[in-house]
Amino acid sequence: MRAAWPPKGSLQRRLALALTGGVMAVWLLATVAAGLLLRREIDEVFDSALQEVVQRVLPLAYTEILAREADAGSDPQQVASVGAHREYITYIVRDAAGRRLLQSHDADPAQFPPNPAHGFSDGPSSRLYTEIAVSGTIIVTAAERPGHRQKAVRDAIKMLAWPLVLLLPLGIAGTWVLVAVTLRPIVAFRHEIEARGSGHLAPVSVSHLPSEIAPVENAVNALMARLRRALDAERCFTANSAHELRTPVAAALAQAQRLRAELPEGSARARTVEVESALKRLARLSEKLLQLARAEGASLIGETPQDLVPALRLVLHDLSAEGAVGIALPQTGRFVSTLDMDAFAILARNLIENALKHGDASEPVRVALTDDGRFSVVSPGPVLEPAILATMTQRFVRGTTMVEGAGLGLSIVQAITQGIGGEIAFVSPASGQEDGLEVAVQLPAATLKAG
Repeated sequence: MRAAWPPKGSLQRRLALALTGGVMAVWLLATVAAGLLLRREIDEVFDSALQEVVQRVLPLAYTEILAREADAGSDPQQVASVGAHREYITYIVRDAAGRRLLQSHDADPAQFPPNPAHGFSDGPSSRLYTEIAVSGTIIVTAAERPGHRQKAVRDAIKMLAWPLVLLLPLGIAGTWVLVAVTLRPIVAFRHEIEARGSGHLAPVSVSHLPSEIAPVENAVNALMARLRRALDAERCFTANSAHELRTPVAAALAQAQRLRAELPEGSARARTVEVESALKRLARLSEKLLQLARAEGASLIGETPQDLVPALRLVLHDLSAEGAVGIALPQTGRFVSTLDMDAFAILARNLIENALKHGDASEPVRVALTDDGRFSVVSPGPVLEPAILATMTQRFVRGTTMVEGAGLGLSIVQAITQGIGGEIAFVSPASGQEDGLEVAVQLPAATLKAG
């Protein structure tokens, strides 16, 4: 099975490594090419120096030999050094018989072959150049110090390669920063897409996107528009269904109540009471189902941030007849959030209704909205087991209570919470208490723009 390419990972990291690696590879290739060219040039220069030394020594040797021609058996003359220095090119002058007639002060006879050929040649450890003059009677050979030119090439290559040690970390860091700056619009584009969801389908708008990514932005916005239309159609259907369903149920309930009032005591009136109760349950169930559809299908994020405190006060006012409720609001008296106000009202109503129905009626329900967006409802009552807490958000599951209900209130709260990317938490006993149940939801906060 073939591995996927390119491998998964950060585009910034891959670009930084690729660009830095490419620069390093080009630099190394350039260093190798420069080394080869430098070696050729050094060979030419050093060979020219050998040839120049021989050609300059040859007239001097010829004159010296003529002056000493009478003393044929004398020792070879060693040219004295003008000052202490190391000779990189040495030479020896010999006659046809191989006797040394003249040599430089650092010359080592062991480096010079006995019968060198005319021109350039390579000795055991050095480069040689030989000139044969005066019908073969004078032989001048110059030798380069062993390893001299190789050392010059190595030193030159080292000077070219050393910058890589400093360039490598600087290149990686510089390329990383450059790629990060270049990819900043793409990163912002990614964050904008990640922020979208069923509750937030506003068009994505990122400035300075590269031309290669701009079509992706258009495609994403087109997809957002299609999803938005679908959700708007669903929301419209939900609203219309709520109106159409409530009207006949309300009419049937009114007729049943009127019929109950008109009938005398007896079996017929008792059956009318049962019909009335069934219609009330149907009305409550239809209301909860419509709220659940609203929580799961419609947009939960508003177009603009809104203060949720007025919606909470309105819900508390509607439920004031059902029981006592204590409320704690943010110190500023407001909490601005991106959560849709209708969705928050549904969430708050279901949590508070659930606490009023299933809590101890002798003690008030405590509702709190903090500055950081933590919305909690504490209902008085006994401590609940973890097994019971784990089933509280299941649909149509109700505890051991005689209170009427559909078993959908906490399911609706969970659907809204999941739609805004949060979680619902159940704590029993409640925080700071020995009993009771606390249900908490973290709401998304936002900054309300002035004017």
